[in-house]
Amino acid sequence: FLALCTSNLPDPTIGPGQDTQADDHFNTVLYTGNGNPNSNSQSITGVGFQPDWVWIKSRGVGRHHMLYDSVRGTTKAIRTSLSNAEVTGATTLTSFDSDGFSLGADSDVNTAESFVSWNWKAGGSASSNSNGSITSSVSANTDAGFSIGTFTGTGSAGTLGHGLSSAPEGIILKSRGSTADWLVFHKDITNSPTHIMFLDATNASTDQSRFNDTNPTSSVFSVGPNNAENQSGIGYVFYCFHGVEGYSKFGGYTGNGSSDGTFVFTGFRPAWVMVKRDSATENWRMQDSKRLGY
Repeated sequence: FLALCTSNLPDPTIGPGQDTQADDHFNTVLYTGNGNPNSNSQSITGVGFQPDWVWIKSRGVGRHHMLYDSVRGTTKAIRTSLSNAEVTGATTLTSFDSDGFSLGADSDVNTAESFVSWNWKAGGSASSNSNGSITSSVSANTDAGFSIGTFTGTGSAGTLGHGLSSAPEGIILKSRGSTADWLVFHKDITNSPTHIMFLDATNASTDQSRFNDTNPTSSVFSVGPNNAENQSGIGYVFYCFHGVEGYSKFGGYTGNGSSDGTFVFTGFRPAWVMVKRDSATENWRMQDSKRLGY
């Protein structure tokens, strides 16, 4: 037996005393667009690494959430506020840089107003993954428990390699080539895995028979034959996550309806929190430590 003290706890893979810190893998950056249609670009710096996934949102105007990743490539946006297919805009995000990213003059990402960008590091260039019955292209950051992947649908139930070392606790999946809802698997959704949520909607969790009603494993996750997740010949993108001690946490809690609200233990001070009510219609909420006022 060992004494109950921090020196006898296992070392986290990310954090104090380790080679990488939390902000080597995720960082929030606030910026003001230059609003100059004659400007070729604006470089956003301060991320601290070359991001593989960039999520941009205007803070003061009702514009779309714009998501870009290095696996699909620059200028290719998908919007969580819509079920629409991927769009290409030459003046949106034009490059992933060593300390951030560069933008053209598109108003959804770079006009004269305030923006927030949430930035994640995956594994850089994608590699072919044949762990599942459907081949995927995956960029994985196994230290941070995060991967980005793409695949082409087959129309038949199958499995996909996600590139992580543990089973994903959260998966976000979106059709790139057709109009279809954003699918969200989370280990703590009521009646998971048969029930999911939609990132582009406010609905409560619902039984939609997605992800083939199967929990992910340490090597693969499942998709059914449904058009929303695996239509033959259609391209898809997915984002997979699992918790990493001292860096990330995926869980659920029960609210108490009081101004002295529920305390949710994560084991660290989070820089970004995303919450969705499971049992009823309610908005998705994203909060971060850079936009003071919470």
